[in-house]
Amino acid sequence: MRPAALTRNWLWIGLWLAAIVLSGEAFVRFVPSAAPSVQAQDEAAPEEGGSDTAEQKKPTESLLVFLFRSLGIRYVIAFLFLSFTLVAFMVMCMLGARRDTICPPHLVASFDANLNEKKYQEAYELAKNDDSMLGQVLAAGMSKLSVGYDSAKEAMEQVNEDENMKIDRRLGYIGLIGTIAPMVGLLGTVDGMVASFQVIANSTQQPKPNELAEGISMALVTTLVGLWLAIPAIVSFTLLKMRMAKLTFDVAVNTETLMSRFQTMNKK
Repeated sequence: MRPAALTRNWLWIGLWLAAIVLSGEAFVRFVPSAAPSVQAQDEAAPEEGGSDTAEQKKPTESLLVFLFRSLGIRYVIAFLFLSFTLVAFMVMCMLGARRDTICPPHLVASFDANLNEKKYQEAYELAKNDDSMLGQVLAAGMSKLSVGYDSAKEAMEQVNEDENMKIDRRLGYIGLIGTIAPMVGLLGTVDGMVASFQVIANSTQQPKPNELAEGISMALVTTLVGLWLAIPAIVSFTLLKMRMAKLTFDVAVNTETLMSRFQTMNKK
């Protein structure tokens, strides 16, 4: 791997990690902001009733405990699974979105030099031993040249389509997570609101706010976490899709440029 490509690769990963950290910081700041108002209500009630405030005051819980308690074990497992899957496919696609992986310039230069010197076997071996998309397309075309340029072109188009399907399949998982995450959050919202209404329905008197807080907390936190996962997933899917489209277009252009000379030779 070239140093410049390695630097660009880690720069992409660093930018995405920074975006996730900043989103997490905003999330951390948002969640505790609701605590003072709830605590103030809990402190105000004992004063009206004349009881001891220190005995009624609840201990402050950590953010992780609050998240785990609000989400519940089902949604914790669901969101952890979506999070790890999203990060894995994002890293995989970012590593695959490098120019050296799709359309390496050194392969174009070396392949063209061998063709100019009429070293066709060396050009074929060079393309065959290269794991890039361009290398696989050129190797497929060179292997069918003995049958004719039309057969070689058909073989290159087939390999190009197969490689594009692999790219779209990997990107599709990121887009799928971007679609599923807010739906899981919406499911948690409905689940939490149903739980709160069940408390109201089963209560013989007016329920206390802390009895409704559990369901409302699940409704809000699941929605927030779902959006927190969906936004980077959708953004990364769009950017990687455009990046891959540009690189695959470069593969088609370079393939046409390098192999067009054989079409002329067949006509002669």
